[in-house]
Amino acid sequence: MAERHHNVDIDRLTRHYRVMCRIRAFETAAEQAQAEGKVGGAIHLSIGQEAIAAGVCGNLRVSDQITTTHRGHGHCIAKGTDPEAMMLELFGRDGGTCGGKGGSMHIADFSVGMLGANGVVAAGIPIAVGAAHGARLKGEDKVVVCFFGDGAVNRGPFLEGLNWAAVFDLPVLFVCEANSFASTTRSEDVTAGPGPSARAESLGIAAFDVDGNDIVAVDDLAGELVRRIRAGEGPKFVTAGTYRLKGHTASDPAPYREAAEVEARWREDPIARCAVLLTNAGVPDTELAAIRSEAEAEMAATVATAEAAPYPPIAHAFDDIQDVGAPA
Repeated sequence: MAERHHNVDIDRLTRHYRVMCRIRAFETAAEQAQAEGKVGGAIHLSIGQEAIAAGVCGNLRVSDQITTTHRGHGHCIAKGTDPEAMMLELFGRDGGTCGGKGGSMHIADFSVGMLGANGVVAAGIPIAVGAAHGARLKGEDKVVVCFFGDGAVNRGPFLEGLNWAAVFDLPVLFVCEANSFASTTRSEDVTAGPGPSARAESLGIAAFDVDGNDIVAVDDLAGELVRRIRAGEGPKFVTAGTYRLKGHTASDPAPYREAAEVEARWREDPIARCAVLLTNAGVPDTELAAIRSEAEAEMAATVATAEAAPYPPIAHAFDDIQDVGAPA
């Protein structure tokens, strides 16, 4: 695909490329580990959607917060969560982001503002809105970003969350990753009306559409909206068009779509498109290859660490449990 960007910021674009390569390498390693029986539970891959995570989170401060979905590895890495701790979590080992208790769908890292992935579709929306309302009440200079898929717009929390954010003019950026599928169903087959952005606009929230596979476009739009939200303009909404190149889970062969469709969509791979931009800007292919190799080596090391790590002590099963005492 021909790119039309001019005056590219090479350093910034290279940083985005590195983040996207790290996300891709992590998920490829995790997918292989599950195929080998080393990871239990479902893994939902965001392969093909990396530009949204990198482009949005690249405009956030550490103190800003995000919520994500069951397909949240990319957002976690882009926000600064340690991939080694993430892989330990996937392997159910001691030292994981949630002590090995949560697995892929429940990674959280409050130290970098990652409030948590969520296995319940749309459940991150009210959490993000609550965090944004808390920031407003405390007078904090903070932006909260809520990532969710296009399947979430048909769930109750979508309306409730956006309505609350609009009524109280909260500092939250809603990012809909429109990857064409709600689980194994095409989103367009079960979604009435002109789409997610129109629903946000019906509640008075300014909404914007962007090519979610174009890292420069995502970066530019996210940067503008984060600045406007931080300046007190209230919530904003983005529909980022992308495509889920893998199945719903790592073990889903996705027979509900034609192979030719997926093959065509691979030609819109955001990492490859970013590489073209950098190459056209004069970055040597050897430098790009070194970035990819470094990411792959990093994630291979996380797998080795996770395999060698011990399981959590049995006694930890009773940690993090609320005890309100005996019934009255």
